[in-house]
Amino acid sequence: MPTPLSKKTRSHHRDIVVIGASAGGVSALLELVKALPADFPAPIFVVQHVGADSHSILPQLLSSASALPVRHPQNGEIVVPGVIYVARPDYHLLLEGNQVLVTRGPKENRFRPSIDALFRSAAYTFGPRVIGVVLTGYLDDGTSGLWSVQRMGGLAIVQDPADAQAPSMPSNALEYVTADYVVPLAELGSLLVRLTAEPSPAKPRIPVDQLELLKIELTIAKLDNAFELGIIERGKLTPFTCPECHGALTQLIEGKLIRYRCHTGHAYTISALLGEVTASVEGLLYQSMRGLEETKMLVHSLGQHYAARHQPEVAKLFFQKADEIGKQAKVVHASILQHEALSGDLRFSAMAGALPHSTAVI
Repeated sequence: MPTPLSKKTRSHHRDIVVIGASAGGVSALLELVKALPADFPAPIFVVQHVGADSHSILPQLLSSASALPVRHPQNGEIVVPGVIYVARPDYHLLLEGNQVLVTRGPKENRFRPSIDALFRSAAYTFGPRVIGVVLTGYLDDGTSGLWSVQRMGGLAIVQDPADAQAPSMPSNALEYVTADYVVPLAELGSLLVRLTAEPSPAKPRIPVDQLELLKIELTIAKLDNAFELGIIERGKLTPFTCPECHGALTQLIEGKLIRYRCHTGHAYTISALLGEVTASVEGLLYQSMRGLEETKMLVHSLGQHYAARHQPEVAKLFFQKADEIGKQAKVVHASILQHEALSGDLRFSAMAGALPHSTAVI
């Protein structure tokens, strides 16, 4: 029976694998686990984006194809090599010491579980022992976390975008992280087997302020107390507000990557923040158009009322006002169409990124 993982267990090898996937991820994970041998020496931690109210059977699906045991871990469970741990719907999956943490900290990029949160916790806890893998998906969850994995001495692996069902997530990762390996899915299993047999390098020297920020973000994912932890002081305060809670947003820089966190803990990349703001503006425009159209119907009905009572002059005033309001509604409608044309790619990405949320079987 495998012994629990500890700071000393295989401490000179790359023996922690973290994987993030979104759209297309279930089929990708099924193909990957088929290629892993029963004596695979490392635990594997998986975040697959799913809806908060989904009933996840992903462990059962992966178990049917894998020689390794697969399960949703319990909070505080001791990590054992050769086990695949899958994040539960609406819970972050984190690592601390030799334990798995299952928490409901703030969402990142609209998601809980968050790939970034898992990757950061692994990077902070295990440093050079970590192998981070970004698979198929929309938008860019995983990019920041993969940057942290590499920054702390771990390896960064990205699925070849040309091989991915949804190439956005791998492509975004490659834009901001110089990956150690870019491979098609068919080569990933054998690559992981080889890399987990390799010794890990020494821990890199990391500035104290970067380590403190990483620790704070890990604590936020665990405890959801960003304000008390002083996250606002860790970046540049912006005039923007969080789309989720309308809290103040602070800007954080990781290499070439710009991110935002609010004082309650929600986190966004630029793409995720733009997508949320775009959707919010569109919603407000539709509310305005609806209000104008309802006003037009009310005023027009009053005109009909006075026309039926043989008061044509009064009726005429109401009909004229109804026409004016109708013209205003058309202007707002035209603004919505223009807004959609300008932000169509963002909206499509956001909608597509949410597709797994409608899938109750994973």
